[in-house]
Amino acid sequence: MNGISEMRETYDKGTLDESHVVSDAIKQFEIWFQEAKEADILEPNAMALSTLGLDGTPQSRIVLLKGLEEEGFIFYTNYESDKGKEIAKNPNASLLFLWKSIQRQVRVSGTIEKVSREKSERYFHSRPKGSQVGAWVSPQSRVISDKEKLHKRKKELLKQYKDEDKLPLPDFWGGYILIPTKIEFWQGRPNRLHDRLRYTREEKDWKIERIAP
Repeated sequence: MNGISEMRETYDKGTLDESHVVSDAIKQFEIWFQEAKEADILEPNAMALSTLGLDGTPQSRIVLLKGLEEEGFIFYTNYESDKGKEIAKNPNASLLFLWKSIQRQVRVSGTIEKVSREKSERYFHSRPKGSQVGAWVSPQSRVISDKEKLHKRKKELLKQYKDEDKLPLPDFWGGYILIPTKIEFWQGRPNRLHDRLRYTREEKDWKIERIAP
């Protein structure tokens, strides 16, 4: 593919200085996330989740952030999916947010735990009925012979629950929380001299360090 090496973009939409941030990494993320929403970025809660595959190779995919608490970042999925199996074997993982139009990235690394069944159930029942059906229908990450079997199962469930808005929460589906140990905030700057501030969790607070671009 010709022209890839010549692709360039000027980064000049902001700066990131220690005097611009708060001492708590989660609160700083909340500030940046709100600014990403105000910038009308499409799905600012989209994040790349990276885990270690069962064969030892890194695996990444885009998932959606569905909750943010003092403890960390929450998302939901099928526990029997590839990522669910990988998390069960090795809970160390990372997240990456890219907000291109405001020239920012946030990298998060830490460990993943399941959230409570009650929290998973509350979120599951807040989803549209079609999404609840989809969670039941899809044997996520498994090989299937054709998609018609999924559509057939979907029709069966819609008929079975035609008079109900809520389906029961599947045992194989629920939430995870990534509890961060490090969060890095990246702001694009001219001449590739980007601003990078890294928060590292200590016993009671966060250590903030500037790192080279």
